[in-house]
Amino acid sequence: MTILDRILATKQDEVATRRRDRSISALDREARNQTPPRGFKAALDRLASGGAGNALPRYGLIAEIKKASPSKGLIRPDFDPPAHARAYAEGGATCLSVLTDHDYFQGHEDYLIAARNACDLPVIRKDFMVDPWQVAEARAIGADAILVIMSALDDAAASEIEAAAMERGMDVLVEVHDAEELERALKLQSRLIGVNNRNLRDFSVSFERTYELVGSAPSDCTFVAESGLNTRADLDAMAEHGVRCFLIGESLMRQADVAAATRALVQ
Repeated sequence: MTILDRILATKQDEVATRRRDRSISALDREARNQTPPRGFKAALDRLASGGAGNALPRYGLIAEIKKASPSKGLIRPDFDPPAHARAYAEGGATCLSVLTDHDYFQGHEDYLIAARNACDLPVIRKDFMVDPWQVAEARAIGADAILVIMSALDDAAASEIEAAAMERGMDVLVEVHDAEELERALKLQSRLIGVNNRNLRDFSVSFERTYELVGSAPSDCTFVAESGLNTRADLDAMAEHGVRCFLIGESLMRQADVAAATRALVQ
């Protein structure tokens, strides 16, 4: 059983337990108390073309609030989601990503609520979505977007989860790892495509995956490179291959001055 298989099995059990306490209709009622979704994809699209000018950051950055991971363990001992959110915003991040998986990433829904309340940036719920119930919960806690991981879902489930998000006015970041997953992803409506440089089955990292896929995709796609990105040189290399939006978490979360480190990447 791979790491991803274990995570998904745990997630299925978690959702089955939690949905007994709160129905989708109850979550949708809670969501009415939230402010409307902030435009996650729209914020990235402003920077994806490279024509943002001097007034805006050079690159689109989804800055991730991440306490721990299965491969690296605890990343940030002094974990403070509101402070990290404000630092990312100060440093010029475009959007936030907040881990909410409990068992493998030490995340929590409360971290997303706190981060979103601390700044004006759009926020994606970073989790392993296996059921539309999670989408309803995401909107109820204020998420502006969700993640659909193609390696975790069949086509029918991916479409169902995407539809649940779009019905609630949320954007969808569709994550792929190879050409087959990209082909499947393009059957969905969302044209916000994340290419994960990390293979979730063994957690190895390769930038070549992104380089290969971007050139074969339709021009209406906005690409986001994910995982293993640490320096401005990494981002500049990706930009040469047509990628100007990035999701970065671990390398920024380890910095003493998160705002300055963020600024150094995107300005």
